[in-house]
Amino acid sequence: MTETSPRTSGPRILLYSDDRTVRDQVRLAVGPRLRAHAPEIEWAEVATPSAVVDAADRERWDLVVLDGEADKAGGMGLARQLKSEVYECPPVLVLTGRAEDAWLASWSLADAVVSRPLDAIAVQATIAGLLAGARV
Repeated sequence: MTETSPRTSGPRILLYSDDRTVRDQVRLAVGPRLRAHAPEIEWAEVATPSAVVDAADRERWDLVVLDGEADKAGGMGLARQLKSEVYECPPVLVLTGRAEDAWLASWSLADAVVSRPLDAIAVQATIAGLLAGARV
């Protein structure tokens, strides 16, 4: 009888933006894995505020990335809502329109902020850092 090692699953990230190009930029910045030989990241992309809330209520995530510049409901308001309403809310990263909006993101209770234009290295490093802290 051959023993097989259990499959190590990668981190699960919920990514919200009403703009597909923003979602693409984030995924491309991070890549399929956090580092070489790490398990692949499982991305779930949503484009509406209700989909964010529904996904956060129904499933467990390692990280939530929210677009602070989304039209109908920005990520800052959603971050505050999730932090207030979701039991054991995962870390939340908010993408802001400008660096000067970081103070507002602190109101949202976000765990981290990355401002536009999105720098791939900053996005990847921030996500990796948040996930490292989430994996206790």
